Amino acid sequence: MTRAAQHKIRIRRVYEGFEPDDGERFLIDRLWPRGISKSKLSSVEWLRDIAPSAELRKWFHHDPARWTEFQKRYRLELRKNAPAWKPLLEALRKGDITLLFAARNVDNNQAVVLKKFLEQKI
Repeated sequence: MTRAAQHKIRIRRVYEGFEPDDGERFLIDRLWPRGISKSKLSSVEWLRDIAPSAELRKWFHHDPARWTEFQKRYRLELRKNAPAWKPLLEALRKGDITLLFAARNVDNNQAVVLKKFLEQKI
């Protein structure tokens, strides 16, 4: 078992409070979350390039009927964009990480897909 496999990946809405066991936090949205000041997330690294492309995000529009296809398309984008997600694996080798997202739907969003993708990489 690698050291990264021993650490946890959490996902959390950016509008929720932070927890002491979050570890390093990463905002994984392409757009800055509405109503959140930059100072509130001053300790959070913003990885906008890891987010789904603008085209994919607009196509999906959090439509549950498109969830299965969104997952496939987003994983394909991730496979082609290793420089965007490799820093997350590096952080995971050092400790727990938390992926922050703004979407209202906590079950069908890019953080869910990215978490599974990263877990398969470790």
